[in-house]
Amino acid sequence: MSATLLWLRQDLRLADHPALQAAIARGAPVIPVFIWAPDEEAPWAPGAASRWWLHHSLTALQRDLEARGSRLVIRAVGADGTAGADSTLEVLRALLRETGATAVHWSRRYEPAVVARDRIIKDTLRAEGIEARSFNAALLVEPWDVQNLSGKPFQVFTPYWRRASADLDPGKPTPAPHSIAAPAKWPKTLALDALDLLPKIAWDGGFAEAWRPGEAGAAANLDSFLEGPVKGYGDRRNFPAERGTSRLSPHLHFGEISPRQVWHAAPKWRTSQFMAEIGWREFAHHLLWHFPQTTDAPLRSDFLRFPWRTDAAHLHAWQRGLTGVPMVDAGMRELWHTGWMHNRVRMVVGSFLVKNLRLHWLEGARWFWDTLVDADLASNTLGWQWCAGCGADAAPYFRVFNPESQAEKFDPEGGYRRRWVPEAMPPSTVGPATIAAPGGARDRYPAPIVDLKASRVAALEAFASLRK
Repeated sequence: MSATLLWLRQDLRLADHPALQAAIARGAPVIPVFIWAPDEEAPWAPGAASRWWLHHSLTALQRDLEARGSRLVIRAVGADGTAGADSTLEVLRALLRETGATAVHWSRRYEPAVVARDRIIKDTLRAEGIEARSFNAALLVEPWDVQNLSGKPFQVFTPYWRRASADLDPGKPTPAPHSIAAPAKWPKTLALDALDLLPKIAWDGGFAEAWRPGEAGAAANLDSFLEGPVKGYGDRRNFPAERGTSRLSPHLHFGEISPRQVWHAAPKWRTSQFMAEIGWREFAHHLLWHFPQTTDAPLRSDFLRFPWRTDAAHLHAWQRGLTGVPMVDAGMRELWHTGWMHNRVRMVVGSFLVKNLRLHWLEGARWFWDTLVDADLASNTLGWQWCAGCGADAAPYFRVFNPESQAEKFDPEGGYRRRWVPEAMPPSTVGPATIAAPGGARDRYPAPIVDLKASRVAALEAFASLRK
């Protein structure tokens, strides 16, 4: 039987990989392929932090494939070596001609631009006699498989997860294959460096300290979490100075681990708050699939007339962690340094942007998209619309997180703020090394750019105007 192209995207693992297993089951050589085509994902092409992670995840995947007698073939739309192909479809067609393969397998994605592109690819290849098959590798439940009693998509998490998780029994994850049959002749490939994914200026030192991209890193992260932090997850997950969360989000986004693997690795915690967070990710994809317009527009149409402000100086201060509000600035500096931010703090900085500063939630969504290593269109969209009050299961408009009271409650000893905003905090001989602001001496920490009480009142008045 002729070879199968395994088109890899956000499924960068070998274990529990349905598309790979189906390709192996054909009994023919398997040719793993990664195609770099960011323009086809516009306006939400991968940001800088995502590209950093992708480079290192592909590096790890290359090693894992080579250990099994295989290789990763890398192509890029319009790049040398793809016969000038100007689309992913043309790159796949070129590879089919070069290799004589008669099948293409891939794992599904759910972003609107990608869904539209993939539908064309599948229909076109099938019309040309190619076996084109897609598989679920990213979710416990497909978005279209969960409906409310009226046969419509859910817009509130609790009833969604109650329905989706009822009698949920995902099949056991399959192990990685010991070997993968190789073709007699490999098609030519681009070097990974040719994709130019890494930054030109070395701002990624903190990323390398904080993360280990790849399937092995994902497994190690899950093991470490299940050995300790999960036991106190319900109580301690909200304290950013502690390692109380799983930090699995980038691994899940890039498919270095599957939610099915998490489900089966943590049977004791299937009804816990931790698994509900996995459910929240499922809910985000449910919403993105059914309401694709929400990546750029509010789910609640009345928010189209919300009186957002425009203030470049305030936006810049927020982005750089120089708002003069320590809990907000700590979160934004953690993001800048590590490509990640604690979830409790994400809610604090998000509320500050859209309510205290009253800047458009898309400004926050775009900044997170470029700076988070776990930037996921479904989760990013849901999170920001939740903060702004304009989406599904949204925070009520009158809920404005007070960053000072949040700090008192969830960073009572000041360890988180002291690490990231040392110039704003009393010195301490206890705790981890601090990370200073760029050029920021202790006596140069800025005054708050807005008054928290006055800006809260202004936000409530603006939100109340939508009810008139």
